[in-house]
Amino acid sequence: MFTGIVEEIGTIHAIKKGSSSMQLTIQCSHVLADVKKGDSISVNGVCLTVSDFSKTEFIADVMPESFKATTLFTLKSGSRVNLERAMAANGRFGGHFVTGHVDCIGEITAMRTIENAIYMDIQIDSAFQSHLVPKGSITVDGTSLTVFGISEQGFTISLIPVTKADSILGSKRVGDYVNVECDILAKYLERIVTKKDTKPSSGLTMDTLVKSGFLD
Repeated sequence: MFTGIVEEIGTIHAIKKGSSSMQLTIQCSHVLADVKKGDSISVNGVCLTVSDFSKTEFIADVMPESFKATTLFTLKSGSRVNLERAMAANGRFGGHFVTGHVDCIGEITAMRTIENAIYMDIQIDSAFQSHLVPKGSITVDGTSLTVFGISEQGFTISLIPVTKADSILGSKRVGDYVNVECDILAKYLERIVTKKDTKPSSGLTMDTLVKSGFLD
């Protein structure tokens, strides 16, 4: 489990690619402070397991499912990546619940600067539109953000200066692809109210959630 608060930007030092898998060697420092073999580290929003490490880098394997379903296959030597260690039980919860299981790949279709913020439109597959909630949470390349707008094609986020400086999102351009993980709470709610093969015992419906103020 992660929070979507990027701890460090790492650099890809080496890549070993198979036909549908890969092994990444990532240079970094901060996330290695207490690292152990088997630890989970989010790399651009994808939960990976540390298979080996040194004082300056760690190695993680990317299985075929993650290779096909995320943007990790586009990485090359020198690429910069967002890194976050799994959430500590005694730490502050600054973002939102992030699992590190990417739902889909999004494409940046527009960017504009308004005052101190960069607004970014991201297009995603229509199958995931129902997981978006206005003013709700969304994870983009492992960064916890707020949904500021929803369209038929996707959603809009806004980067404040600190997010621009402390994550790779600040260097993204129109046409770039990003990993998107929708809010797990929204996914659970949708599953509850749309599951056809189980009769709800509480009468919970979308109308009930709206009337109760849980959804707009």
